Amino acid sequence: MELMSREWLAGFWSQPLIAANLAVFLNLLGALALGLLVGYERAYHGRAAGMRTYGIVCMASAALTVFAGYPEFWYGGQHPVHGVLDPTRVVQGIVTGVGFLGAGLIMKEGLSISGLTTAASIWAASAIGVLVGVGFFGAAILLSLLSAALMMWGARVEARLPSRHAVGVQLRFAAGHAPRQAELAAWAEGLGYELATGSITITEEAGRIEWRFVAVARSTRRAATLPELAEALRGRPEVAQFHLAHARN
Repeated sequence: MELMSREWLAGFWSQPLIAANLAVFLNLLGALALGLLVGYERAYHGRAAGMRTYGIVCMASAALTVFAGYPEFWYGGQHPVHGVLDPTRVVQGIVTGVGFLGAGLIMKEGLSISGLTTAASIWAASAIGVLVGVGFFGAAILLSLLSAALMMWGARVEARLPSRHAVGVQLRFAAGHAPRQAELAAWAEGLGYELATGSITITEEAGRIEWRFVAVARSTRRAATLPELAEALRGRPEVAQFHLAHARN
């Protein structure tokens, strides 16, 4: 059959091919709706990846999966694909590609790491798209609801459970002062914290020593808050400069 002929063009608009396109369209529409549902929570909390990102990832994952189910209609059905197709290869490519996207959302600033939940949930959005693409609509809806519920209320559940929060501490001491670890450990213990010895980093510049470490609360109720820690450090003349932040991960 000659390319660009009337018969060749008509093959792309045959009734079976239109029906297949309609089925793919419904899959994409459903995947988009579920992706928007999961992404709304991230958008509501002002995250970098919002509804549009989740919707695109979920819909594209569905598109890349569902097309593998209609090989007989590829190229207008005029060049049939022979052999058995393996959709799991498509899934592997989707997971790898979304993994790179998720890695770009993870940010590290000092001892604080953010973006892990967003990266994990955008990976889940790709899985939702794959489920829609292979026809597991019920499982896709359930995964969407569970993912959205976990992101909306998971933090509240965590807050009610017993936990030990951590604080990233950066101390720069006055020139000529060299603190000992036991001294800092005793100071932290008096405020309800203990030093995570594996996190200690010591540097020296222009005669000034700087300590960086993580202090873990012995008890959430008894440990000093960040403002209280700052007030305690202001009263120590040997501390020339300090920086405190929650060591989130």
